[in-house]
Amino acid sequence: MVYKVINAFTDTQDNNRRYKVGDEFLQGNSKPTKKRLEELSNKHPKYKRAFIEEVKEKSSGRAKNSEKE
Repeated sequence: MVYKVINAFTDTQDNNRRYKVGDEFLQGNSKPTKKRLEELSNKHPKYKRAFIEEVKEKSSGRAKNSEKE
């Protein structure tokens, strides 16, 4: 799964790594737990905002034409 940053933050659980809006979360070798991903992707009780969101993979949208004319 890929996550992108939707609100800038400093990850205190990853050597105070700073993330800016639009950055891909999970830079480097860090492997956050499911709990940590939930903490960052849900509205934080103190800051009243989420910090990351899952990026859904887009399908190519191309239909394969198996019939020859």
